[in-house]
Amino acid sequence: MKKTAASKKSAAADRASTTEEAPATEEAPAARKSAAAKKAATAEKSPAKKAATVKKAPAKKASAKKAAPLKRQAPAKKPAVVPKKAAAAVKGVAPAKTVAPKPPRGESRTALVRRARRINRELAEVYPYAHPELDFENPFQLVVATVLSAQTTDLRVNQTTPALFAKYPTPEDLAAAVPEEVEEILRPTGFFRAKTKSVIGLSKALTEDFGGEVPGRLEDLVKLPGVGRKTAFVVLGNAFGRPGITVDTHFQRLVRRWRWTEETDPDKIEAAVGALFPKSDWTDLSHHVIWHGRRICHARKPACGACPIAPLCPAYGEGETDPEKANKLLKYEKGGFPGQRLKPPQAYLDAGGKPAPPLGAG
Repeated sequence: MKKTAASKKSAAADRASTTEEAPATEEAPAARKSAAAKKAATAEKSPAKKAATVKKAPAKKASAKKAAPLKRQAPAKKPAVVPKKAAAAVKGVAPAKTVAPKPPRGESRTALVRRARRINRELAEVYPYAHPELDFENPFQLVVATVLSAQTTDLRVNQTTPALFAKYPTPEDLAAAVPEEVEEILRPTGFFRAKTKSVIGLSKALTEDFGGEVPGRLEDLVKLPGVGRKTAFVVLGNAFGRPGITVDTHFQRLVRRWRWTEETDPDKIEAAVGALFPKSDWTDLSHHVIWHGRRICHARKPACGACPIAPLCPAYGEGETDPEKANKLLKYEKGGFPGQRLKPPQAYLDAGGKPAPPLGAG
């Protein structure tokens, strides 16, 4: 009986333990269910996040699309500004082209030199007797006569200087002259007061600084009152035999018509033309060009139809091209008229040239 009671107690204990463990066994499915529920919730939440991400992504793309035009517009403005600046720079540089123009018809430098020298050779044949058209017997007379030739003709100077040099034959004499007496002699040349001041001033300078002798150097000559580079080269070339280019109004006009240079400043013209010829040609070249300017290639009405170098001249046609009408425009010996010197060289007379009449004659 005791065993039976004991066995009953153990069986009851076994049932009790089984009954107590059962809930634990049942909690696992519940935990699984709760875990599954959490996963499901997580699964449900994650698509929401993905959806949110998907929804947000288009928003970023849309904003990127909106921002993109702004980035494209910025570069678009720069090109619009750059050409304007570039154009402005080009416009500013363009006038510089007028400083160094191309020779006519795309002429090369070599062709220009050849054409210029050929013109000089042709003119040398036309004017083999070309010479300075101021009367003078010594360097002093030449420098004074050249100063007086400003703003008047060589003929007028040649008609005036005989009386001046007869009364004042040396620099010392003219330096001590009474200005009013000199003015009266020089009145026919125009600007006689200023010219009187210049010739008396240069005579004093010659007397005080050079012993009464005309210097034979350019740097000394240009220091004399009224003497510039043009006058200095006239004296050097014709009184001392030293080459120089005389850039007077005729010379300037013709070398520009012939397109030897486009310069307007006398010193720059001298340099540009001098570069086209050997130095030994400079003095005679000056005579040829000046003579042609006075006789045929006039300032207002050039006689193109009577010009011996017309085929070489880029400006042909600016004047009268009809030969008969052009011949009527010729001056001095080419037109049968006297020259500008009262005492011209014998070669000029031998060539048929006529001396100019003295002041007051005819």
